[in-house]
Amino acid sequence: MSLYDIIFYLFAAITILSGFIVVTSKNIVYSAFSLLFTFFGVAGIYVLLGADFIAIVQILVYVGGILILLLFGVMLTNKITNVDIRTGTIHVLPGAVAVGVLMGLLLSAMVWTEWKTQPSETPVTTTVTLGRLLITDYILIFELLGILLLIALIGAASIARREQE
Repeated sequence: MSLYDIIFYLFAAITILSGFIVVTSKNIVYSAFSLLFTFFGVAGIYVLLGADFIAIVQILVYVGGILILLLFGVMLTNKITNVDIRTGTIHVLPGAVAVGVLMGLLLSAMVWTEWKTQPSETPVTTTVTLGRLLITDYILIFELLGILLLIALIGAASIARREQE
């Protein structure tokens, strides 16, 4: 067992345990903070897979944007911090059967698939490759998307200004 395997299992355990806490916790603040660790665990697994750009986007978008917005919403609302979330046990048996069937399908796919493995070489970061593609082959599309976003921003500001008057 190599160091990468140990780090992968550590990130997988963090992701699974914190995801379990997100689902089962009755306190919304604990669920939100556990979601933070879930997102970081997924980003760590992306780094181990060599998808550094997706890992950075995971941290910036989900942790930096969505989760912080959720935490501010929870923290700034005084009455919601003491409210317990109802975790009803209405459909436990059908849910357990569905999860068991899905888990069996996934495990059988993992066991019976002939996975192709190749010796690893020097890793090439995906950000360098994406940057080169965006500045060489896809420069026209990249610039047109920038102009489209600028037009959308100007339109949103114009609509907001009209509604304010």
